[in-house]
Amino acid sequence: MYQDSFESPIGPVTISSQDGESICEIAFAEPDGYPSCNVTSIGKQQLIEYFNRQRQQFDLPLTPAGTEFQQRVWKQLATLEYGQLASYKDIAVAIGNPKGNRAVGMANGRNPIAIVVPCHRVIGADGSITGYTGGIEKKAFLLRHEGAAFFD
Repeated sequence: MYQDSFESPIGPVTISSQDGESICEIAFAEPDGYPSCNVTSIGKQQLIEYFNRQRQQFDLPLTPAGTEFQQRVWKQLATLEYGQLASYKDIAVAIGNPKGNRAVGMANGRNPIAIVVPCHRVIGADGSITGYTGGIEKKAFLLRHEGAAFFD
């Protein structure tokens, strides 16, 4: 296991890699004390650039662990551009499961790669902020940071 971390405007962020080749997790958490590697250092640098408004897209190898359905949801989330919002239903329709908005919500909540796989860009159908594993305050910060329009 490899990790790198930094203090973001919304608390500690830790980037993890199982194999030293790809990122398996980005979490709002303190590191566990593992050494860093090239891919975690690159992830850290890109996230710092994001928080400094110098980056809107990420270019990182990702290997999130999840079910086939979760992988489909996360792949669709990754198509959302900086500041672009979608509802759970939008994501469900986009992956060919139009009645699966609750399942999409569950998969969204299990996304192990915060910010880079932008689950924070998914909001309620009425434009309101809904749950976020990192906490509603972090989600609101990220959406404001990206200039997204939503109701809080």
